[in-house]
Amino acid sequence: MLHPRLPLLAEFLRFGTVGFVGFLVDTATVYGTRGLLGLYGAGVVAYLTAASTTWLFNRIWTFRGRGSGPAHRQWAIFLAANLLGFVLNRGTYALLVTFSPLCADQPVLAIIGGVAVGMFLNFHLSRSVVFR
Repeated sequence: MLHPRLPLLAEFLRFGTVGFVGFLVDTATVYGTRGLLGLYGAGVVAYLTAASTTWLFNRIWTFRGRGSGPAHRQWAIFLAANLLGFVLNRGTYALLVTFSPLCADQPVLAIIGGVAVGMFLNFHLSRSVVFR
C-alpha cells in the first residue's frame, strides 16, 4: 500500500525539477543582462522571465489538469500569488549582492539563496491558490 503523502512528494519533486529549470533561466538572464541593466535590474527581469517559465512548466507538468480559467489569467494569478515569494526571493538576492562581495562577483550564489528562501512558500501558494 502506498503512503498517502507519496503523491504530494511526487508533486513537490516535479515542482523542484521545474524550479531547477527556472533557476537556470534566472541565472542565464542575470548573467546575460547585468552589463546592460546592473545587478538589480537584471534580477527583476530574470525573476519575471524565470517565473513565467516555471508557471508554464508547472501548468503543463507539475499541476497538469488543475486550475481553471484562461492561461493569461492563471499566469497573472501565479505572479500575484507568488508576490510574497518574490519579495523573499529577490529581497534575499538584493541583500546578498549588496553586502557580500562574493555574491556581487558571482550572483549565482545570491540567486541560490533567494530560491532557497522562496521555494516552499511558492510551492504552497501554487498548490493551494493557483493550481487548486
